[in-house]
Amino acid sequence: MKIKPKNIKISDLTKDYVNNDEEGVIGYGGKLNIRPKYQREFVYGEKERNLVIDTVFKGFPLSVFYWAVSDQEGYEIIDGQQRTISICEFVAGNFSIKHPLNNSDLYFHSLQTDEQKKILDYEISVYLCEGKPSEKLAWFEVINIAGKVLTDQELRNAVYSGPWVSDARKYFSKTGCYAFNVAGDYLSGVAIRQEYLETIIKWISKNDINNYMSEHQFDEDASELKEYFDRVFDWVVRVYPNFRKEMKGVDWGLIYNEYKDQDFNAIKLEKNIQELYKNEEVTKQKGIFSYLITGDERSLSLKQFTTQVKARVYEKQSGICIKPDGCGEEFEISQMDADHKVPWNKNGKTIEENCQLLCASCNRSKRDR
Repeated sequence: MKIKPKNIKISDLTKDYVNNDEEGVIGYGGKLNIRPKYQREFVYGEKERNLVIDTVFKGFPLSVFYWAVSDQEGYEIIDGQQRTISICEFVAGNFSIKHPLNNSDLYFHSLQTDEQKKILDYEISVYLCEGKPSEKLAWFEVINIAGKVLTDQELRNAVYSGPWVSDARKYFSKTGCYAFNVAGDYLSGVAIRQEYLETIIKWISKNDINNYMSEHQFDEDASELKEYFDRVFDWVVRVYPNFRKEMKGVDWGLIYNEYKDQDFNAIKLEKNIQELYKNEEVTKQKGIFSYLITGDERSLSLKQFTTQVKARVYEKQSGICIKPDGCGEEFEISQMDADHKVPWNKNGKTIEENCQLLCASCNRSKRDR
């Protein structure tokens, strides 16, 4: 991993600055990708933006900027995007700051010549980062530990930057993007913080995001990812046509990957959903939707017997595993599981009268039947 410090004047940073909502933000003579297409939008408010210019105007140092060296003999900002856009927008005359003496609006073009020169000659400190993807990722994670605010996916976007990432951002990383319009009610997180993108890649890669992005880094587009996304939510809507707010944030893609080829009766599933919503034993309604597909009761976070109930039942049983046709052996209480005599899905309640203690082996064999 090569990390090279470099001081860059604002006059060079702002050269050939272009800010286009759809095409991204470019500067440094066209060599710096300040905001790639459809990446995080400008989020600084007036106060933060003005503080950046005030810091420059006073000649105080700004925090270090981080740029990744790209394969196309250019650079992409890893950290410092908001500060960079603030500086470039001010020099371009797109906003003003307040005059320190009379509080009037002060634009760059209205500054005295020596004041303009002072700003243009101001040097920002940049670390140029170049290396293998794994080395870049390790370094950028260190930057985050030091207090930066990049998300994990923003780090990956920087490491695996290229045409594939740019196209993927178009669908998954912009306010009002395609993913938001199609499935915003189902997806948790914020698109512009790359959380939609991270989720979809996690699903299609089966939790191997870095490897998937590495394999597709130089693909011309992200059509495979978009088509996968469409298939997932076509399937979800077909299986569960009635949306409920608890469906937001479910790992739909991981469920789809494993069960997409099975037949499900939407009418029967709807009836089961209504019954489970009424069941007081189910404490996590979001888990209903995965449970009905996978059969995994853990997703429901069913009520558990308290330690007090378990202790009383243990005394009643004299520490004996009482499973019918079971072992009948004596165990320490820590070696025994609290089990429902009548299962919860047959209207069994989590009350002392419905509790029995079984050894771990007998309880496991009971579940496996």
